[in-house]
Amino acid sequence: MSDSQVTIKLTSDEALVLSHWLERLQMTDLSRVVDDPAVWAPIHRIAGTLDKALPELFAPDYDQRLEAARQRLRPED
Repeated sequence: MSDSQVTIKLTSDEALVLSHWLERLQMTDLSRVVDDPAVWAPIHRIAGTLDKALPELFAPDYDQRLEAARQRLRPED
């Protein structure tokens, strides 16, 4: 199998919400949540890529932006 790369496209809302969730995941004991250590490297890579791509992470109104993105992504009842 070759080492070709995979590209994943996310909306800015999806990226922000996923980044926040991955940050929380990484703050836990990953071995309790992710039972295969081979998955840890891709988790860290995705999180790092999102961190670099999202200037919102450092905005003073980050919490409000995150909540607004969550609201837009949640299915309507």
